[in-house]
Amino acid sequence: MTGATHSVCIVADDLTGAMDTSQGFAVRGYGTSVVAVPPEQPDQLDQPPDSPILGVNTDTRYDDAAAAADVVTEVVNAVPAETVYKKVDSTLRGNVRVETDAALTASGADLALVAPAFPAAGRTTRDGVHYVAGTRLEETEYADDEKGPSSPKLTAVFESDDRAVEQISIDVIESGRDQVAAALTAAVQRHDRPPVVVCDAQTTEDLATIADAGSDLDTLYVGSGGLAEHVAVKGVAGRTSQSSTAVGPGSPLAVVGSVSATTLAQLKQVPATAVVELDPIDLLTEPASEEDASRAADRLADGRPAVLTAATDRETVERTVKEGEARDLEPGEIRKRIASGLAATAAAVVESQSPSGLFYTGGDVAVAGLRSLDATTVTLTGDAVTAGIPVGRLADGAASGTPLVTKAGGFGSEGTIVNCLEYLSGNDE
Repeated sequence: MTGATHSVCIVADDLTGAMDTSQGFAVRGYGTSVVAVPPEQPDQLDQPPDSPILGVNTDTRYDDAAAAADVVTEVVNAVPAETVYKKVDSTLRGNVRVETDAALTASGADLALVAPAFPAAGRTTRDGVHYVAGTRLEETEYADDEKGPSSPKLTAVFESDDRAVEQISIDVIESGRDQVAAALTAAVQRHDRPPVVVCDAQTTEDLATIADAGSDLDTLYVGSGGLAEHVAVKGVAGRTSQSSTAVGPGSPLAVVGSVSATTLAQLKQVPATAVVELDPIDLLTEPASEEDASRAADRLADGRPAVLTAATDRETVERTVKEGEARDLEPGEIRKRIASGLAATAAAVVESQSPSGLFYTGGDVAVAGLRSLDATTVTLTGDAVTAGIPVGRLADGAASGTPLVTKAGGFGSEGTIVNCLEYLSGNDE
């Protein structure tokens, strides 16, 4: 990248993660942009100088590990920044270890300080074991993901033959900032190569302690959206108030690509009259249908929200996977085709109607959706529907200026999608 040095560069492996982690800085009033659709070459990254915080979606969660590491290296080298924040999934999916190692090497930091906990979203770590809503990670649906965590223990996830991994327990974290800082310094001094130090965290206060302790060293922060809220920004003053997102006339368009149990439960709370369900089997071989786009557009024309999805229950998901496998399609290709069909349908709706706002849940469909609108960059407003669900505005493309809300599939309560629709309808007060 050419141009001004950024205060913080967040490197995330999917779009919803890039958004919710960058939100940790935007909510504090720092100008924040997110490269939502990665360029073909990382050195093409080019953001306005008035965005000291830059989030970059590498879209590498399901890539080959070596390829993912190469992309992370290229991004860190291309974006000059005072601090690098390697965003990892709060359920430890993806190429977590190799991407962290690549970022640590490229950044030249003293250590990688790892705290993937996000207590506001139900993610915590104790005794080195990661939990989701109080359940050990290996007992959740995320363990079954094709890029699911190798272990619920952070030391095992980050274990490497050529880099030391150390752990800081909750007792040390709760003893205070100075004790944690001393432990980090000692870890760096014990090893010839920059180590990876993983941390317990059960509360927001724990994350604040960890972030503050890391500021004594040249630290590569590694975490989800929770830790980001506490990482210091050097040399830039935040605004004294958040910017608001004015919602325009019309009704919102939602695209639900995630099939997590959390999202499917949320979808059941959406009025049936708003839901436009596409046939996922058709999407495996056929482009999006004009009829589906027309059904959604008609809802917007009538002043109602429209929610596009290809599955409303687990049975549909399993049937689609089985059919895809029968056609010799890999899981990644099945996801890609479904996401592309949903995204193309949404783009056709946007072309015929001007929605008051856009909502995407699921990283694959979110990036496919923005790509179909020729949108590459999102400006965060600092506002959020709830914890982990930020509000931005498209900065370019066919729907430039349109408010955007994104949600990781596993985030939120049963009413979250409805709440997002209400927000984008201007009825959130």
